Amino acid sequence: MARILVGMSGGVDSSIAALLLKKQGYDITGAYIKTWSNEYDVFGDCPSAEDIEYASATCKKLGIGFEVVNLIDTYHEKIVQYLVDGYRRGITPNPDIMCNREIKFGAFLDFALQNGFSEVATGHYCRLVEPNTGTRYIAEGLDKNKDQSYFLALTHPDQLKHARFPVGELEKSEVRALAREHDLPNANRKDSQGICFLGKVKINDFLKTYIPDRPGLIVNSSGKPLGEHKGLHRYTIGQRKGIGIPSNQDFKAYVVVAKDLETNQLIVAFDDSDTPGLYCKSVVVHSHSFCTRPFIEDPPRECRVRYRDPRIPIERVERLEGDSFRVVFETPQRALAQGQVLAFYEEERLLGGGVMIPEGSLVGSSYSI
Repeated sequence: MARILVGMSGGVDSSIAALLLKKQGYDITGAYIKTWSNEYDVFGDCPSAEDIEYASATCKKLGIGFEVVNLIDTYHEKIVQYLVDGYRRGITPNPDIMCNREIKFGAFLDFALQNGFSEVATGHYCRLVEPNTGTRYIAEGLDKNKDQSYFLALTHPDQLKHARFPVGELEKSEVRALAREHDLPNANRKDSQGICFLGKVKINDFLKTYIPDRPGLIVNSSGKPLGEHKGLHRYTIGQRKGIGIPSNQDFKAYVVVAKDLETNQLIVAFDDSDTPGLYCKSVVVHSHSFCTRPFIEDPPRECRVRYRDPRIPIERVERLEGDSFRVVFETPQRALAQGQVLAFYEEERLLGGGVMIPEGSLVGSSYSI
């Protein structure tokens, strides 16, 4: 019987993951992944102490062991630096996806294997399918409203060999019901939102401790000045709120369509279907990962451009120089930000993903992870 280390966040999903595995007779231990400390917490609002209390209390209730795994330095190197560097370069990074690859199924998995465990389990809403071929693959969770397969798009097959996702076959309502039925301490605890180590701190408040403001002009696509911004790292493509300039037309709002790092200009336009730079028909994908099989020779037919968006059809995939390739969508997609991840699917099956550079942007550049 496998020994499984369960990543316990303090939330209800990972708690039910542990409960289900224990019911199935596995030898399990709960572990909280510590990724932040007072050394880095300049706001004093890190929620880890409360999370650890909930995780520890849940393990005690389940009658299983509990420990805290210190991955603070690794997290700061792999995730925080990636996040800050991305915003500094003018892209929109995805720390949740990187955390899964580098921390949960990277450093945390390494810790588990080095300490006598054969697998790790998390509370992700996705399914791990093992067909007759013996090759595991990730499929969308049964609860389509909570499906988190997108966040695993950059994981590797070797990581999936040691992964389990026990709640993927359940609806969220069933998870809550099980937690109440077994009187777990976090049965009614709210789900966490946002980047895990920030707690209630807004991303711009966090970034200002790393990236100094650099004011510049806000201009329209013709270059006409409309106002001033505090720093390009504070904005992302498609953003409507918080730009700081009023619209001069009724029932129309400005939206960010580009960030020009060379001139330090924020480019905005009205949020219309024909606005240049807001919609794109194709993206270049780099820094890709295949969860199951390489799909360049047998191109995927569907993809997901961001979490919670539906899968959309792909018109074609074109191989480019090196390891990059172009993905052409059947219909133009709105507000795709450089640095975000494009996830590829075969119906419900996750094939992998890569970092995208939208084509047709008013200002272009490249960035690798």
